[in-house]
Amino acid sequence: MGIRDDAVEIRARGWRTLAGLHALIEAGLEKALQREVQLSVVEYTVMEALSRQDGWHMRMQQLARAAALSSSAATRLVNRLEDRGLLARILCLDDRRGVYTELTPAGRKLLDAARPVHEEALDRALDEARATPELAPVAEALESIALPEHQSRG
Repeated sequence: MGIRDDAVEIRARGWRTLAGLHALIEAGLEKALQREVQLSVVEYTVMEALSRQDGWHMRMQQLARAAALSSSAATRLVNRLEDRGLLARILCLDDRRGVYTELTPAGRKLLDAARPVHEEALDRALDEARATPELAPVAEALESIALPEHQSRG
């Protein structure tokens, strides 16, 4: 194998490790969120993205980008959450074609209940990843990127 082939294999191995860590985390989050608050990971992601907005609302295109969804998938998701009374759509006053999505009071309440569930499930998944030799370096790198030095677990 040449140097170029080695580099390709190293990148491929890194990608497989990252994909494995993602799958482990997503499975843990999905299970906990469904069990405790009846939300999927993507539903939580959308609601959390909305909560970070100053006006508590986003255009559908922004929401689709924030949740890494296609426009049609974002629309279906918003429809489901709207049917549950967790989101509302509001027409944009500046552009009648524009539609904003925002959390309802019930959506904010559910998100408040979901946040500690998400945090605990994420901690458990990362602990499991750190205990798995092939995932440990990526989990540790993720934590070092996500937390300032003075807050890292060490």
